[in-house]
Amino acid sequence: MAETTGSTVPRRQLGRHLRELRTQAGYTIKGAAKAVEMSDTKIWRIETGQTSLRSFDVEIMCRIYGAPADLTEALMGLAKETKARGWWHSFGEAIPEGFDLYIGLEEASARIDWYEPLLIPGLLQTEEYAHAVMRAYNPEESDEEVERRVRLRMSRQHLLTRYVSPPHLRMVVEEGVFRRPVGGAAAMAKQLRQVVELADLPTVDLRVAHFGSGLHLGMLSGQFTILRFPVNGDGRNSEPTTVYSDGFTGNLYLDKPREVDRYDAVFSDMWDGALDEVASRRLILGVAGEYEQ
Repeated sequence: MAETTGSTVPRRQLGRHLRELRTQAGYTIKGAAKAVEMSDTKIWRIETGQTSLRSFDVEIMCRIYGAPADLTEALMGLAKETKARGWWHSFGEAIPEGFDLYIGLEEASARIDWYEPLLIPGLLQTEEYAHAVMRAYNPEESDEEVERRVRLRMSRQHLLTRYVSPPHLRMVVEEGVFRRPVGGAAAMAKQLRQVVELADLPTVDLRVAHFGSGLHLGMLSGQFTILRFPVNGDGRNSEPTTVYSDGFTGNLYLDKPREVDRYDAVFSDMWDGALDEVASRRLILGVAGEYEQ
């Protein structure tokens, strides 16, 4: 798994184990931070899988939490896997803060349900479209840095056509996304034709939430993706289903069953109310033709 997901999944697994040990031992985050001589923020980042950890630190935490020797040894081994690096780490600072966690989860997923109300989803963007978005989002960055961010986005798209177990991607995209020109008419026409081409992949299903569908729950939730993961040999998910939302000032990860169920209901409502795949394809190609006139 480390070959594709880097340290993301081991970090999350280790964090969940340490959180369970902490709560079983009766420690608050503040109390644990004081006991292991770390900051509250560091404990939170460890438990949410946002940082790697040395085996030495895991041993100390396990001893303070009263973990049995065999579990301590297993978690120390898992800590070594949190040092693994995925392909995206070569892009360095071009990765937005905290986004490396999402890329790793995206790589490890078996199914992604994605609602996009404002822009062409990143996994479907052309270079021209991505460049226009990155330049607008990072007005102070150099041309070289913007180009690195674009290359990172293009590299993520290999997920859709990879040889081994590409995830099943379902998308609901608002009609207005296709009618909002980004990068000029010619670039937009090219972009829409690429959307249709990628939507023809056997693992990609795309539906348009058309204007005539009226109010739906996604208009209240905002953009989100639901990531689901492969099952283990015992039939249980290898990772908990996770909802990700990309905000202007930060990212949100949710994995409590009640939270996931609410977003599941929102996506199902939109999916059922959107145009089917054939009608969606027809609409997108029609708009592309308008840009080409």
